[in-house]
Amino acid sequence: MNLGSYLPELYMGLSSLMVHKLRSLLTMLGMIFGVGAVVSMLSITAGAQREMMSFIDLLGVNNIIIEAKEAVDRNELQARRAISPGLTFRDYRSIVENVQGLQATTPRKRLKPTKLLPKLGQGQDVPMLIGVLPDFEEINSLKVTEGRFFSDEDNLTSAPVCVLGETAKVNLLGFDKAVGKYIKVNGTWLQVVGVMAHAATADTEVQGVEVLNRNNLIITPLNTAMRRFEDQNSYLKDEIDGIYMRVQPNVDPIETSNIVSAILTATHKDAGDFTPVVPAGLLEQKRQTQLIFKVVMLCIAGISLLVGGIGIMNIMLATVLERTREIGVRRAVGARQADIVRQFLTEAIMISIVGGLIGIAFGLVLAWGIATFAGWSTVVTLGSVAVATAVSVGIGVFFGLYPAMQAAKLDPIEALRYE
Repeated sequence: MNLGSYLPELYMGLSSLMVHKLRSLLTMLGMIFGVGAVVSMLSITAGAQREMMSFIDLLGVNNIIIEAKEAVDRNELQARRAISPGLTFRDYRSIVENVQGLQATTPRKRLKPTKLLPKLGQGQDVPMLIGVLPDFEEINSLKVTEGRFFSDEDNLTSAPVCVLGETAKVNLLGFDKAVGKYIKVNGTWLQVVGVMAHAATADTEVQGVEVLNRNNLIITPLNTAMRRFEDQNSYLKDEIDGIYMRVQPNVDPIETSNIVSAILTATHKDAGDFTPVVPAGLLEQKRQTQLIFKVVMLCIAGISLLVGGIGIMNIMLATVLERTREIGVRRAVGARQADIVRQFLTEAIMISIVGGLIGIAFGLVLAWGIATFAGWSTVVTLGSVAVATAVSVGIGVFFGLYPAMQAAKLDPIEALRYE
């Protein structure tokens, strides 16, 4: 292909755009908005996909989490306790004994410390203390960068030991080595035996379930939390406030969750005081929601692009009418029909491409604005820009072909006579 043969058409197309700047810009508006909508829509879906996958990874796709549902006030809590004792160790034992395919399990007891030594600095968040079994490390794929995680022996003896999240370690003990040092929580001294690696966090809730910030945790053996820390109003609160389970790789976590929920619903007499969270199910729900959102946004962008394409066709038909005499002169000096088609098709494609480039810039600004002011996660990928560019070229070819063919079909003699 000789690119030099297209230079005259490119020059004429560019000259035509520059002669009628306002008309060209108005013609491009449909393309600008359509392509901008495509780029921003794809950036929103890509951002949502990334956020969704990081959230599911945080919870664990093979995990099942049972959370005790907190009551709004004391009266509601007392009404629930008249029906159900809440989440208990008995529930945990029933699940372990009756549910097949569980790889690792642990109850969870958490409390918010009221006194800490060393003291936190101003503005630093108080870490959450949770008591769990050693399986918690496997279930949540935790990594220990310093020291070790506590053992079954530590749990059996209710050893006063703990593992710190990265943020909790820095806020309490600074950046020096923490293993072997002590922290005091509500009057109980705990020896630090390990520090966890930095973990991804999610500042969100799903179905009303708050995701713990793993970086700001004090993790102790379950028996240590139960026996060494007093829980005020424990006769009203759940004996445990969460159960973590990881199913074996060949087991469906959604089906397993249904079995667990059936067991708890029966033992709690349908009191509605627990919430099952199944990351695999959440993943499927979010995918369905994103698919609907993507289809709706594509329809909106498609309408804008259709309007833009019709605008290009309309202006090109008007241009053919305006330049009928020019077409007659070109045909008279030897231009073929293919040359005329190529000339006007090139102009249409240039209008579409320039509009598409402006639309891509508009889409980038729109994605930035959505991320900044709406707080949504947006990711502009090379693929979205490539799709937008391909769409703009395709629109130019599709809607510019008919006017170009109409120009080529003009009778040269009649065209020369046209005033």
